[in-house]
Amino acid sequence: MNDRPRFYDNLLKDHFARNRQMAFVSGPRQVGKTTTCRSLGGAYYNWDNTADRKLFLTGPDALAEAMNLARARAVSPLVVLDELHKYTKWKGFLKGLFDSYADKMKIAVTGSSRLDIYRRGSDSLMGRYFLYRMHPWTVAESLNVDLPEGLFRQPQPIEEEDWQALWTHGGFPEPFLKRDIRFTRRWRSLRNDQLSKEDLRELTRIQELGTIEVLMQLLAENSSGQMIYANYANQLGVTIQTVKRWVDLLNHLHYGFSLQPWFASIPKALRKEPKWFLREWSGITNEGAKAETFVACHLLKAVDAWTDMGFGDFQLHYIRTTQKQEVDFAIVRDRKPWMLVEVKSGDTKLAPTLGLFQKELGTEYAFQVVINLPYEPIDCSTYRSPTIVPAKTFLSQLV
Repeated sequence: MNDRPRFYDNLLKDHFARNRQMAFVSGPRQVGKTTTCRSLGGAYYNWDNTADRKLFLTGPDALAEAMNLARARAVSPLVVLDELHKYTKWKGFLKGLFDSYADKMKIAVTGSSRLDIYRRGSDSLMGRYFLYRMHPWTVAESLNVDLPEGLFRQPQPIEEEDWQALWTHGGFPEPFLKRDIRFTRRWRSLRNDQLSKEDLRELTRIQELGTIEVLMQLLAENSSGQMIYANYANQLGVTIQTVKRWVDLLNHLHYGFSLQPWFASIPKALRKEPKWFLREWSGITNEGAKAETFVACHLLKAVDAWTDMGFGDFQLHYIRTTQKQEVDFAIVRDRKPWMLVEVKSGDTKLAPTLGLFQKELGTEYAFQVVINLPYEPIDCSTYRSPTIVPAKTFLSQLV
């Protein structure tokens, strides 16, 4: 069970077969980035290892010598550089390494979720890497780890054991594969402690940590809800701008993610209030919030993967008007609304807003995804009008 391959194994193999650029692998803590990169073989160097750190500090030539790049090879060797972003001059190191040795080696760079924060700064590495955003296990990945040829996979029935494991234990590799509820609870608590005690400590002032931990708890209790910054500011006794800064930091650390409303071409649409979702859905006790968060995480993984694989520029939003007409999710493809998704736990009465907004926006697809419906052997991509579909079917066709 613990040796189950992942979709990202094949995604990175495909990257190195096609491209000379470095592969940057970002994602939440404990999502399996290092495991996947090391499974590809090659040399592995970690900044936290004292001997490896000496190599990094000496410079790219020292690493090239350690890998014996002067020796001719039929296939360029792979090197995995882990936690390198902890080195203050990591971008200069990678620039020098790539510019000098890209024709002799393949380079994968990974680390904790903080890599994505530092990458967003002045990007002196532009054109030298492709980014791959790694997500937890999902319904589709439990069924098929091959690369999809298009946006939709063929539908497949998920084993009930895998479905229950995803729903109960979440998609992070350790709890998903171990499937022990006591372990899952302890793992979840430990992960939150690591985020607040380690990652946040390095990125914010120590005196703020206690208040940010309270915010984390409030956000966890409000997954799938609208982000009313003023309410959180009042509860925490801080300014609205401080709450926005903290939420942005927690999003970058992959504790959760915010979805902005889509308002183009929608009269009286909300424009400012995002919705917020927890990355780890297994601990959510409200069934409706858990269902929406579960599907949100699946959709975010799909839009990130489709973008990273070059199928287009995909973004995930939601729709809500001042008259409180709403649709849970809107997938935007190349800046045009493409798919609407409404999530229900068991309601099989079609939401009228799906047809309303599909007509208004001209989306190709509009689905009401129902968690508790049994799997149906149907291809959701063949339905163009608003349609009720089982979550087990719809999610099997994503990534």
